[in-house]
Amino acid sequence: MRKPAQNKGSDDPVSDDSERDDQADSLEERRRVLEAKLASHKPGSKTEETEGTSKTSYAKAFQLSTEFIAAIFVGTLLGYLLDRFLGTTPWGMIVFLLLGFVAGVLNVMRSAGVIAENQAVVTRDKGNNDADS
Repeated sequence: MRKPAQNKGSDDPVSDDSERDDQADSLEERRRVLEAKLASHKPGSKTEETEGTSKTSYAKAFQLSTEFIAAIFVGTLLGYLLDRFLGTTPWGMIVFLLLGFVAGVLNVMRSAGVIAENQAVVTRDKGNNDADS
């Protein structure tokens, strides 16, 4: 048989009821907070700002991929035309395909901001070395 649950404090039933009410209020408050957090993370409840940011991100990704593919295509086309006029098939196309790939990677890195378009960093570093002398 099961033993009845023992109270850990006084045997006063009034204090037990107030404890239960406090626990229920605390539980209800935590449930409301959790519902609010879950509602903010639902896919249908995106704010206009995050929607605009994701559209901008998609546009940037499409631009970068288009630039990359275009550089490879232009390199291949130039290599093919060079091969046709010089009769060096397939070496011109292979070399210009690789050059197009390298140009595409550099172009994407420059557009993404990984590579600085100007040499301000190099100039600034040289200025600091001159000051140390």
